[in-house]
Amino acid sequence: MTTVPVRRSERRISPVFLGIVAVTAVTGWATWTGFAEQPGVAVFLFVTAAWIVSLCLHEYAHARTALHSGDISVGAKGYLTLNPAKYTHALLSIVLPVLFVIMGGIGLPGGAVFIERGRIRGRWRHSLISAAGPLTNVLFAVVCTAPFWLDALDGVPRDFRLALAFLALLQVTAAILNFLPVPGLDGYGVVEPWLSHSVRRQLEPFAQFGLLFVFALLWIPALNGVFFDAIDAVLRWLGISDFDSYCGFELYRFWQTDELCSMAP
Repeated sequence: MTTVPVRRSERRISPVFLGIVAVTAVTGWATWTGFAEQPGVAVFLFVTAAWIVSLCLHEYAHARTALHSGDISVGAKGYLTLNPAKYTHALLSIVLPVLFVIMGGIGLPGGAVFIERGRIRGRWRHSLISAAGPLTNVLFAVVCTAPFWLDALDGVPRDFRLALAFLALLQVTAAILNFLPVPGLDGYGVVEPWLSHSVRRQLEPFAQFGLLFVFALLWIPALNGVFFDAIDAVLRWLGISDFDSYCGFELYRFWQTDELCSMAP
């Protein structure tokens, strides 16, 4: 990969992103210490802010990899500032993913940054640009689950443990959904450079409907069960029990209560 010049103003971290990081830190502290009068509200704000941070870093990873692969236009587009408003479309990249978290506890892939692929040479570079985003979610999942698989939960408050479990679930679902080889998703972007030109042309019209197709399939109870069974299996492998991830989601949705989770140690 080559290094290309970028103006200082084009890579200056956005105050918006710093503000979201600050909200994550403050609400994470409130969740850990029990400072908040209503712990569910603190968990809601902590997980939502941390999720937006991960969405920004997901798109930044695409852009940064593209920059070092030859697309110098990403700087002028504001993709290196981590400003969530710069990533394609605020509705698709931020608002819808947050709404899906609230409604169903699913880590919806955000909208992708616009990469000028004609500036990039080499199939491996194209694949790496597409893989960089979901690999960020994988890294987030590893960080969130580290206290669990390292057996380092002694002294970790219950609410913070449940919040981490739910945040890990979001990262795992986002990584798996993003890596699906469906047109319009990052997984397809990984394999697309290796397909023949005729196959790419035939699949291109379906890119705008790929995500809708995946979520339509998830509405089928049998497929939904298989998907979440796979998510639960990954989380258990990372040391998170079904109970922790379920109760983390219930605690996140503070406007409803579950007596079973309220009695959890």
